[in-house]
Amino acid sequence: MSQQPNTNIVRYGSHVSADEHARLLGQQPLTLWFTGLSASGKSTLAYALEHVLMNVGRACYVLDGDNVRHGLNRDLGFSSEDRSENVRRIAEVAKLMNEAGLIVITAFISPMIADRSMAKHIVGQACFREIYVSTPLSTCEARDPKGLYAKARAGQLAEFTGVSAIYEPPLLPDITLDTSHENLQDNLDILRSWMSLDLP
Repeated sequence: MSQQPNTNIVRYGSHVSADEHARLLGQQPLTLWFTGLSASGKSTLAYALEHVLMNVGRACYVLDGDNVRHGLNRDLGFSSEDRSENVRRIAEVAKLMNEAGLIVITAFISPMIADRSMAKHIVGQACFREIYVSTPLSTCEARDPKGLYAKARAGQLAEFTGVSAIYEPPLLPDITLDTSHENLQDNLDILRSWMSLDLP
């Protein structure tokens, strides 16, 4: 994939500003970036939070790692380069959705600090919130709903985060959740209380 700028492409400005989109929806656009190991509970939390937000009248959408790889990112593998590109594309999509006034909830392992920093830079610091699902590896591996840890331990999956590839925990996440300590409802209550600082 070429990274050279195309001089034939011109950026056009909308007649409707991002602020006008936000006012129309009556909310502050945000990207809530859930990061953590496979089976840590990211997707479960993301979809439950989407339901909570919709019930209180917030326009939001979940970008989930597995789902996105079925479409937008189906051409990407799991090398470090492809994982970085996966994060970059998701961040660009989240930025566009934020500009439309939406709250975006992402659920991606996104194991590298540098890649998450890139995502924050793309989305913009004002809209980006990093949520670390810090569920321990032992708990994630015990759950193993897709059988991926078992395959990785058997040498059938290369570059699997937590087994044969590293995960770099966030240094200063906006909030940390641990699904081995709190149940789903408790974590949702924590998120709701925390988000009241950002949502009118």
